[in-house]
Amino acid sequence: MQTARNLKQYKQEVKSALDNNFLRQAMDNFAVAYRTGRANAFQGIDVDALVAEIAAAKDASLARLDELYAQFKQTAEENGIHVHLAATAEDANRKIAAIARQTGTRRIVKSKSMTAEETLLNHHLEDEGLEVTETDLGEWIIQLRHEGPSHMVMPAIHLSRHQVADLFTDVTGKKQDSEIERLVKVARRELRQKYVEADMGISGANFAIADTGTIGLTTNEGNARLVTTLPRVHVALIGLDKLMPTLRDALRVIQALPRNATGQTITSYVTWITGPNACGAAPENRKEMHIVFLDNGRRQLARDPEFGQVLRCVRCGACANVCPVYRMVGGHQYGHIYIGAIGLILTYFFHGRDKAKNLVQNCINCGACKAVCAAGIDLPRLIKEIHARIQDETGHPLSSQLLKVVLKNRKLFHGLLRSARKSQKPITGGTPYLRHLPFMFAKDHNFRALPAIADQPFRDRWPTLKPHVAAPSHRVALFSGCVQDFVYPEQLEAAVALLGPQAVALDFPEDQSCCGLPVQMMGEKDAARSVARQNIRAFEQVGADHIVTLCASCASHLKHGYPQMLEDDPQWRDAARRFADKVLSFSQFAHRVLGLETALFKTTGPRVTYHAPCHLCRGLREKEAPQALIRGAGLDFQPAVEEETCCGFGGTYSSKFPQISSQILDRKLADIRETKAEWLLTECPGCIMQLRGGAVQQGDAIEVKHIAEALAANLK
Repeated sequence: MQTARNLKQYKQEVKSALDNNFLRQAMDNFAVAYRTGRANAFQGIDVDALVAEIAAAKDASLARLDELYAQFKQTAEENGIHVHLAATAEDANRKIAAIARQTGTRRIVKSKSMTAEETLLNHHLEDEGLEVTETDLGEWIIQLRHEGPSHMVMPAIHLSRHQVADLFTDVTGKKQDSEIERLVKVARRELRQKYVEADMGISGANFAIADTGTIGLTTNEGNARLVTTLPRVHVALIGLDKLMPTLRDALRVIQALPRNATGQTITSYVTWITGPNACGAAPENRKEMHIVFLDNGRRQLARDPEFGQVLRCVRCGACANVCPVYRMVGGHQYGHIYIGAIGLILTYFFHGRDKAKNLVQNCINCGACKAVCAAGIDLPRLIKEIHARIQDETGHPLSSQLLKVVLKNRKLFHGLLRSARKSQKPITGGTPYLRHLPFMFAKDHNFRALPAIADQPFRDRWPTLKPHVAAPSHRVALFSGCVQDFVYPEQLEAAVALLGPQAVALDFPEDQSCCGLPVQMMGEKDAARSVARQNIRAFEQVGADHIVTLCASCASHLKHGYPQMLEDDPQWRDAARRFADKVLSFSQFAHRVLGLETALFKTTGPRVTYHAPCHLCRGLREKEAPQALIRGAGLDFQPAVEEETCCGFGGTYSSKFPQISSQILDRKLADIRETKAEWLLTECPGCIMQLRGGAVQQGDAIEVKHIAEALAANLK
């Protein structure tokens, strides 16, 4: 499988995917339909509790892999199954080819198996002179096209029915209609003979039950049942991570797997096999059955305290279903063999650093994959860890090294921002935007108007803004982040205007700096930890009850990122936890702690809609507070259909992948226009930079505001 040699070539491949209009539309339609289907399928189920149960059960199994394998092998062999263990992908392929030779196999039918894709089994068997036919409709289509799957569950989602009709015309030598039911009939007719002629059937499995020696498969087409029953030899290739102690553990996963994969309550076929079945074509009228368990680094990975959790994956593909990047470019540009967020991680472990190095940079860090994962895997964090590990192994690029140096030195960082304010005048044209983009931002970045640095940062305004509260109800320290301090100080001013009169004593520690998320996203873990320690030290000097930030990205990173980064640092671990416990987003504090009253606001206001920042609705799991504040402030709230879909900013992501960022933004703005709102509200300055810049560039009349600005503007 071809892999881009460098990031430049990878971006060119991404561009070709972005130019594929059918792919874009297909991904778009599926993303919208999936969201509704999944929500309906999980209705009435405590999803968080179910995910926690699955995660705990998978972790318990992973801690006992060798024991479970030994138990399965003994029980399965008592049931007449031959059980093998393959150390590597090549070893697995050799074992299966040897079984084919020993059994006189010439023709093979296969049901869909990502593990077989992982080992490139088809290629190996075909090189041995064997005829291999995929029987899953999507897999058969991509096999005929000599492609890899673009989705773990729906491998041919990137193809139109017209493309499939042309393909089937070539295969059959007869002109085929593009009507879907007729295409399915063609596939059924062509494949039926293959089942009858096959000597061997190869399947994967979703589960391997140790106490009964049973394997379980969940499928929708019924082809797996034909593959595992008709031929005289059945071989199942299964990753060791599919081992589970009991049937109950598997049934728990089945509660989530189809719902998460395709929005189905249950798949069409759930098949359990506990030994070879009767088969008239086989010696002694009984099928010969082999199970090949694949290690390929799984046992070592299971022992890794940080990355072991990736083996919880149930292969539902949901992390791709909700990913805004996958929605734009599809699976061939968002994975190697395993696709989506889990693929960005597994590629490194199963197929090597060179296959993973470009892919891991194409994560926008929106957290949608983590929020939807059926096994509770912290996918965004692990993707960043892989990125950092690869850079440690191969060298850090100059851009991230420079940012690392700058952010570790607060005075240098702020000094550069102040210098930029003075030097930007020739390119602002007297406007709040950079009207003539510097060369480094030219061309690919002109999809949005970039903001100019404010004339005076918030930290310089603070001495005259600080409210004097005689009997405070709450003591709050404001965390500004770099964007609101130096680019959008008016957002913090609005918060001060709202909170000061409510008897809130406010403070602003002068030694605070950037939250450090940009350097963490760029793989500079050391710099991210250094910045975290700076900020914790700065806020320790203030006796605040709460640390409130108007930036959702900062809030999530401060609350969750700091304790994670400093967990292994005995000198800072407890301080990081104390700091994180105090962190709240603006809306959380205003609604949940302060309880801003409706009586403070006018009874009517402009028509508004809301964009939920990724790091608020998923990072902090806060969905209620912003909307409660908007409604309570007398504003005419019109929800957007894709309120929680990423805006495409992602901090440094929009600089590295501007073509993808701009396309995500276009979809977002199109959705917002449908609300016919006058104001678009959000709670993240990065989102404001993206959305406001895009709206200005596209000539939209809508005003993009921070929620604090909107509340302050509608005070009585």
